[in-house]
Amino acid sequence: MPEVEEDNFCKKMRRATREIHAISDALVNAKLAFGFMDDKVWADGLLVFYEIFRYLEGAMLRLKNTKVGQLRIEGLQRTEAFEKDLEFYLGKGWMKNYTPRDSVIKYLMRLREIEDTDSLLLIAYIYHLYMGLLSGGIILRKKRQLVQRMNPFKDTVLNDGNHLTDFGEYNIYEMKRELRNAMNRIADLLDEDTKNKLLEESKTVYMLNNEIIRSVQGAGSVIIKKLVYFFISIIIVVCFFFHLFRQ
Repeated sequence: MPEVEEDNFCKKMRRATREIHAISDALVNAKLAFGFMDDKVWADGLLVFYEIFRYLEGAMLRLKNTKVGQLRIEGLQRTEAFEKDLEFYLGKGWMKNYTPRDSVIKYLMRLREIEDTDSLLLIAYIYHLYMGLLSGGIILRKKRQLVQRMNPFKDTVLNDGNHLTDFGEYNIYEMKRELRNAMNRIADLLDEDTKNKLLEESKTVYMLNNEIIRSVQGAGSVIIKKLVYFFISIIIVVCFFFHLFRQ
């Protein structure tokens, strides 16, 4: 008989968030995917998540002697990488006039509320956001770099503006494995009521993610540009054949 694979807590989290996760994937494809072609969209996508990751990394330091701190894996910290990329896209003084948008403020308020009342629930946010970055974020980066290579009009060093998804000497597969193992170890020490709270909070993670992804600006203009280019191409082709057959 084939060996039955262990049903660990990470798999339960994935099942619990399957439906809302699918909505998030669709939103990312509809919004951030246009960042392949437009730096403004990509930068705005970075901007909405910057405060969230910064808060979580601060919380892991503040709670370093608790279970929350056990998810602080070496090489995973991204605040500095966010800031380097945002400086590349928005300029050195981008923070001077920066104010978080309403959806980001709502997200931060939820994180602060949790830290004050039931800080263990922060591990749901840490796990899902970093696992998402290590998986989907890397895929987005590769697609974006492919588009950059194919663009003859853009002379850009491929590492410029891509620090967020560059983990240097650290192996992404190993970091994902370490993050899963840490999450499962923590869950093994929790009672069923706490585990259920984490599963429910995991759904809230994706709901809040979806709200800030919806706020990403510029994707609509990229769609319009693509449509304009498409119709111009059609008109040129039609004019060419019209001229050809008139001769």
